[in-house]
Amino acid sequence: MYPFPQAINPAVRTHVDAQTAFLNDVSKSMFKSFQQMFDLNIQLVQTMLEETTLASKQMLSADRQTELLSAATSRAQPASDKLRAYQQHIARLAADAQVELARVTEQHVQNTSRTAQALAEEVARDANEQTERGLRAQQETARQYADPFSRSGDGDARTMQRGDGQGSGHQGGIGQQGGMGQQGGIGQQQRSTAAH
Repeated sequence: MYPFPQAINPAVRTHVDAQTAFLNDVSKSMFKSFQQMFDLNIQLVQTMLEETTLASKQMLSADRQTELLSAATSRAQPASDKLRAYQQHIARLAADAQVELARVTEQHVQNTSRTAQALAEEVARDANEQTERGLRAQQETARQYADPFSRSGDGDARTMQRGDGQGSGHQGGIGQQGGMGQQGGIGQQQRSTAAH
């Protein structure tokens, strides 16, 4: 009814399991990297809010303009240092993520390629078997089409082809010597009365 077999091929199951394990590990690695990036962003925002709050307090508590300018310039340098450290953390996280992805890929590539090769061999073998069955069926059909009276299950066709008249079919028995048909019996009665 269906063009595909109902049972799952073990080679397909093994390959799908290997691919699933690979994709799961890659997803875990990517998720871990994104989580570290979000944590770093949250930490940066918290630090920048603290610095801004501290700078605002110093600027509001300043009595003179020189204190105001010195408070603003004193907070500018730590903010730029923190942004530089943030960029370095991002670069380190990106490098770590790349190393982790390479490790996961290296860990799974041998198993995945081995299962893919086994699956390809299984598919090729099944295709060859299906092709051979199809060719045999076509050859049998062509042979039966070319010689329709040579079917193995038809006794009448064999009797007609031999032409010896000794079969038990209706065509071979009618009107022949030793036949079992009704006309053959009448012919014997006529011969026996003519001999008397």
